Amino acid sequence: MAVKKVEVRQLKKGKYIMIDDEPCKIVEYTTSSPGKHGSAKARIVAVGLFDGKKRTLTKPVDAKVDVPVIERKTAQVVSDMGDTVQLMDMETYETFEVQKPEDEELASQLEPGTIVEYMEAAGKRKIVGIKEEE
Repeated sequence: MAVKKVEVRQLKKGKYIMIDDEPCKIVEYTTSSPGKHGSAKARIVAVGLFDGKKRTLTKPVDAKVDVPVIERKTAQVVSDMGDTVQLMDMETYETFEVQKPEDEELASQLEPGTIVEYMEAAGKRKIVGIKEEE
């Protein structure tokens, strides 16, 4: 699992973080001022990239947290298997299955031969869009 350590103070809205071993996108980031004893705390609200669940994390701003390394890749749809589609990576030619996206419009365009963009993080994959012809 590709992750890197980053101090909480370097994070901001729109960046990614690992919470409960799930890669998440930060939707809210607030800090409280340091008290009489101790350091400032950051409250992070993030949404899971693959499950859509909202998660909250509170840590001192100087604490180190894991940030997922997210790769965007292209693949070709090989076949439609109902709830999933089989994809072939355009660089490695590896074939694998992923869940169809919840977006009905996007899911309806997934026909064999279609080139899609997918994201890979923490060993999970998700289709994010149709690759436009160049």
